[in-house]
Amino acid sequence: MPELPEVEVVRRGLERWVAGRTVESVEVLHPRAVRRHPAGGADFAARLGGQTIGVPQRRGKYLWLPLEGRDLSVLGHLGMSGQLLVQPEDAPDEKHLRIRVRFDDDAGTELRFVDQRTFGGLSLHENTRDGLPDVIAHIARDPLDPLFDEGAYHLALRAKRTTVKRALLDQSLISGVGNIYADEALWRARLHYERPTLTLTRPRSAELLGHVRDVMNAALDVGGTSFDSLYVNVNGESGYFDRSLDAYGREDEPCRRCGTPMRRRPWMNRSSYFCPRCQRPPRVSS
Repeated sequence: MPELPEVEVVRRGLERWVAGRTVESVEVLHPRAVRRHPAGGADFAARLGGQTIGVPQRRGKYLWLPLEGRDLSVLGHLGMSGQLLVQPEDAPDEKHLRIRVRFDDDAGTELRFVDQRTFGGLSLHENTRDGLPDVIAHIARDPLDPLFDEGAYHLALRAKRTTVKRALLDQSLISGVGNIYADEALWRARLHYERPTLTLTRPRSAELLGHVRDVMNAALDVGGTSFDSLYVNVNGESGYFDRSLDAYGREDEPCRRCGTPMRRRPWMNRSSYFCPRCQRPPRVSS
């Protein structure tokens, strides 16, 4: 599933190619693509028609298109395989095209939502006073947000009484961090994924946040992480950060720091990758 860097890459592409354009028509080609819009595909298309797209926004892994002059936004759920593509109007339809948005200008491009597994979709939502779609108002700010409060995060981290990787993936504490970048940041910080948050000092949690930011910014610089063809930017291009990963996906390969073979362990229906020497597991109290 796309994490913050991948979603931000898509957001930047939409800002370039879609912001300020007025919708002429919307074609919903699969009902599951609008299942989060309770009124259905016809209502979604009718309400979006004639609206002008504002500057695309993001919080963590969530992406939305505000509508100018309205307290409404189109929330995009990319899910496991969703793609928002800007394509020439005469380009052949993708096999898994679910929604087509045409604009009333002569730019010659349209917005397409393509989703092989149909876990994602688009939906219209009322905005909160902060300009967020109401259904994601509970999502915490992400570490690249200038208003992210490190002090409040540290206090919440210790109060949560959980383990450090669980805390990194908790979208009510910090948004945008998924399995890949959590493993990368923990490797850089030399922290085991089961380290209790209660043991993290303020300097240690600040150091971890610094590594989270560094790995996300590095991923942004190369367009995010693409392990297959399902994650691409709005022009259909893949990201290349997978070539720079230090932990995730490197089971049995030598740790880039000490040479010890990296390990993988099942964790919460996912996997955690770590170095058993650099990232010592916490001691079990007797």
